[in-house]
Amino acid sequence: MTAIASTLGGIQRVNLMPRAEIARRERSTLTRKWMWGVVGAVLVALLIVAGALTLKFLADQRLAAEQARSTQLLAEVSALADVSKALATEQELTEFRAEAMAPDFAWAPVMTALSAALPSGAALTGFDLVSGGAPQTDDPASEVGLTGTVAVTSPDPVDIVAAVRELREVPGVIYADGQSVTSSSVTEGSYSYLLTVTLDQSIYSGEFAIEEGQG
Repeated sequence: MTAIASTLGGIQRVNLMPRAEIARRERSTLTRKWMWGVVGAVLVALLIVAGALTLKFLADQRLAAEQARSTQLLAEVSALADVSKALATEQELTEFRAEAMAPDFAWAPVMTALSAALPSGAALTGFDLVSGGAPQTDDPASEVGLTGTVAVTSPDPVDIVAAVRELREVPGVIYADGQSVTSSSVTEGSYSYLLTVTLDQSIYSGEFAIEEGQG
């Protein structure tokens, strides 16, 4: 038996759907795609708007918190205004006292030192001394702290040259010299001497000076 090969490649199919229906379906498919695209775009836009609103809300919350903190700090500063004013007044008074009391020194030690340098029998009976100004340098020995005259009385004549030499050896004395010598028989041979002396600022106490960093 001879086999007969089929020349048919398969069953042929014919699309009998009208062309108008095909076009309608294509339009419907394209419309759905556009609708889904628009919905997706709207959803993305809504997400962006929601994110922006969330960020704005958080920023507003931080701003409100900072404003509240600023208000609290201003209230605290206002409450401390009286304290700051008192501290400023105290600082001004301290500076005024330091300036006014810069030439402060103790008279007794100065007079004792000068008296100790006088010859035996001589006594310091008076003085006319003027205090110097405030320190201008860090070397108190280079600035005048006290200058004027001292009165010395002795029952016997005094070697004024030797007395002046002794006075110049007193710590703090910059200058000493004899100014005048008088004698009085009324007081049974009492001799009076007027000496000029100048002391440096090492005699200053520095008690009221403002320490570095205190101001």
